[in-house]
Amino acid sequence: MKRALLSVVLLLTLDHAGFAQQTINTTPAFYVVLNALTKTCTVVDKAPHTDTPNITVASDTIYKSREEAEVAAKTLTPCLK
Repeated sequence: MKRALLSVVLLLTLDHAGFAQQTINTTPAFYVVLNALTKTCTVVDKAPHTDTPNITVASDTIYKSREEAEVAAKTLTPCLK
């Protein structure tokens, strides 16, 4: 009896471990990035890696559409230089 009860508890514990997984965000995200060498801004759909030496995020804002990000790129201070 103890073995059966222990087996059920173990199975329930392992079954609920899947609930702790992070949900995947499927909403589109666009970023405005600045190339420090050419001083130009571009819109990308993936966040730039932090280990890229000349590419930085021009704004901390995450845009929902490419058009919205392109309009913001024209007005951001780092992109105007």
